[in-house]
Amino acid sequence: MTKYSLASSTWDEKELSAIQNVIDSDMYSMGKHVEEYEKQFADFFGSKYAVMVSSGSTANLLMIASMFFTKKPKLKRGDEVIVPAVSWSTTYFPLQQYGLKVKFVDIDRETLNIDLDKLESAITDQTRAILLVNLLGNPNDFAAIKSLVEGRDITILEDNCESMGATFQGKQAGTFGLMGTYSSFFSHHIATMEGGCIVTDDEELYHILLCIRAHGWTRNLPKINHVTGEKSDDPFDESFKFVLPGYNVRPLEMSGAIGKEQLKKLPGFIDARRENAAYFQSLFKDHPHIQTQKEVGKSSWFGFSLVIKENAPFSRKDLVKVLNDNGIECRPIVTGNFLKNENVLKFFDYEVAGTVECAEFIDSNGLFVGNQQKNIQGQIKYLYDVIADM
Repeated sequence: MTKYSLASSTWDEKELSAIQNVIDSDMYSMGKHVEEYEKQFADFFGSKYAVMVSSGSTANLLMIASMFFTKKPKLKRGDEVIVPAVSWSTTYFPLQQYGLKVKFVDIDRETLNIDLDKLESAITDQTRAILLVNLLGNPNDFAAIKSLVEGRDITILEDNCESMGATFQGKQAGTFGLMGTYSSFFSHHIATMEGGCIVTDDEELYHILLCIRAHGWTRNLPKINHVTGEKSDDPFDESFKFVLPGYNVRPLEMSGAIGKEQLKKLPGFIDARRENAAYFQSLFKDHPHIQTQKEVGKSSWFGFSLVIKENAPFSRKDLVKVLNDNGIECRPIVTGNFLKNENVLKFFDYEVAGTVECAEFIDSNGLFVGNQQKNIQGQIKYLYDVIADM
């Protein structure tokens, strides 16, 4: 029996009513609810534009794709993009799919984000973009990163799919780069069935995203736009006009309707996660065998990492077994060291900047347990007691 789960439902009668309203309208494909959600999402996070898509993974895909289609392309095949060695698979896959040179950099063992010293060493005249990942709710040190790229022609992008609601110096994570991505999958900070968003302040990229989200056609573009210039006033003429190699990653109307209700609850969700985190930190801060994630800025605490120290009398395998036996769900820290995935990396053009000993260490010794949008301090204390008995 599960006593401490990774996640729990964030829905109540508000979301069910939102779904029923869509059913009653008999309009299920992307429409007014998605459009309203996008406007509310952009306002909430302080961005000019937001584009909702079918998942955080497709948000990453469109973010990278859009860089190729600006009037003056911001990326081209063969360009070098720096990434941390620990993230989710679909952080990396769009880079391979668009023929980019991927440079992996080690993480910081304490923050679990990219190691800033190693990042500085990895940046060269060939670097065109840095795709930062805010891991497990923890924002990067964007002030330090800004100083590293100052005066260089390097674009900052953010995969913020695990860190909705995190802030750094009062600014929302996901809005520090040219574009940022978010996920609203079930276990994330808000849940819209499946769903994701891309935010940007760049109007040209916004129009490109609107176009490639739905088939690469002109139908969803404003009359005056950065892709075609000016659309015809004849809707029939514009109905099947294709101008960019796009996808179909549109969200459902139900996801947009649910999202509007979830956004209203998000501040309370984040507060609860931070209260849980404060309790978790109070218990584990001086633990002799467990290292936890060092907070940068204000984390939104997707989950709680547990990294076993070198002197521990138990292994990760031992810990996983004890947790499972006691009904505590756990997972690896995202993919761990992504470089271990040799079968897929054979398709990549990539290199490794220096060594990745920290990524390797958390790959072998790290895991995370869940955080939720409600008080789970009882489960956290249970977790602590179970580990104390090992």
